[in-house]
Amino acid sequence: MKLLTLKLFVLLAVVFIPNAVNSKELNDLKNLVIYDDKKKISEISFKNEKDMNISLSEYENKLLILNFWATWCEPCKEEMPSLQNLQKNTSFKNLKILPINIGQEDKDTIKKFFSDVKINTFEIFYDSDIKLAKKFSLRGIPTSILINKDGYEFAKIIGSIDFEDPKFVNWLLNYD
Repeated sequence: MKLLTLKLFVLLAVVFIPNAVNSKELNDLKNLVIYDDKKKISEISFKNEKDMNISLSEYENKLLILNFWATWCEPCKEEMPSLQNLQKNTSFKNLKILPINIGQEDKDTIKKFFSDVKINTFEIFYDSDIKLAKKFSLRGIPTSILINKDGYEFAKIIGSIDFEDPKFVNWLLNYD
C-alpha cells in the first residue's frame, strides 16, 4: 500500500509540479502566456491608413504590442481604452502599440469605431488579407503579441485584459 501511495505521489508530482513551476502567468491575468523560448520575429508587414506597407523593422529597439482586433468584437471594444491608456503611460519610454485590424473592414468603419470608443492616439493599421493572423496562429480576437526590443516575441495575450492592471504594467516595465 505504501508503494502504491508513493507511486501515486510521484505521478502527481511529475504531472502537476512542472506545470506549476513553468506557469508564468501573472496572478490575475490568466490569458497572458509568457514563453520560455522566445521566437525571433522577422519580415512582418501590414498596411497603414494610407495603404502603405509598414514593416516591424521600422520599430527597432522598441517594446511592441501588436493588438489584433475588429470593430465587431465586443471584448476588443472593451479593452481598447485601456490599451490607449497604456500607450499614454509616461513610465514607458520605448513602448509602441500597434492596433492591427483584421476584420477586413474599411477605414471609415475603423475611424468610426475609434471615435465611438474615444481612441485618439492610435494610427489605423490593418491586415485585410489576414496573413499576420495566420503567421501568429491567432485563435481569436482580441489577441496581443508582445515583442521585446531585440525583435523576439516573448509573450501573447489571448483574449482581452485590462492593460492598466498595475501587476501587468509593472511586469511590462521590465521589458521597456
